[in-house]
Amino acid sequence: MTYQFTIIVPVYNEEDNLQRVESELLKYLQIAKVTTSVLFVNDGSSDDSQAVIEAICDRNDAFEYISFKENRGLSAAIKAGFDNVDSELVGYIDSDLQTTPEDFNILLDHIDSYELVTGVRSNRKDSFVKSMSSKIANGIRRAFTHDGMIDTGCPLKIIKTDYAKRIPMFRGLHRFLPAMIMLQHGRVTQITVRHFPRIAGTGKFGFWNRLFGPLIDCFAYLWMKKKYINYEISKSSK
Repeated sequence: MTYQFTIIVPVYNEEDNLQRVESELLKYLQIAKVTTSVLFVNDGSSDDSQAVIEAICDRNDAFEYISFKENRGLSAAIKAGFDNVDSELVGYIDSDLQTTPEDFNILLDHIDSYELVTGVRSNRKDSFVKSMSSKIANGIRRAFTHDGMIDTGCPLKIIKTDYAKRIPMFRGLHRFLPAMIMLQHGRVTQITVRHFPRIAGTGKFGFWNRLFGPLIDCFAYLWMKKKYINYEISKSSK
């Protein structure tokens, strides 16, 4: 079967969430506006996530997986997903399911006019410290990138795959996906999506790496922007 859209699900020690991830994604596949598949990327989990993922993929034709030898971080997991899809559209959602796959349909309504559509989490169900550190980090990042994104950390995005594959990813750059699409002269927009409390598992980012990580990554982004190669061919004999 040919799929138009692939959902990447990065996984790191989320065994307690994965059965629910399967259930929610199966529900979404029944209502998805385009033919959709799922790609788990196991980022070197040390729990039983891999065994659960393999069982899920064995019983669902639209589900596949790749697994890292060791933990490499969220940016690496997302890049591996981009590298291993061949659908026209690619997106991702966190395995903690604090956003819902159903809202991919809201983003799909806008993807024809843009190269990236990202969610903005409304009425966030995070702790005050987590929400405030995220707000500060987003402000710092906007000051560097001028991309206008309110909530670039929202784990619900859809990107046209040819643009996603050209993003020169490095550790931490998942926070800069809209800015990297804009470097390719791609169009980006942000749409309000729902947000839910985490039910199982634990968060992978704390207060300090929400603040200092993005600050350091901003300087990496500025270097990348300065060195980024972008060109358009006006004429060719090929």
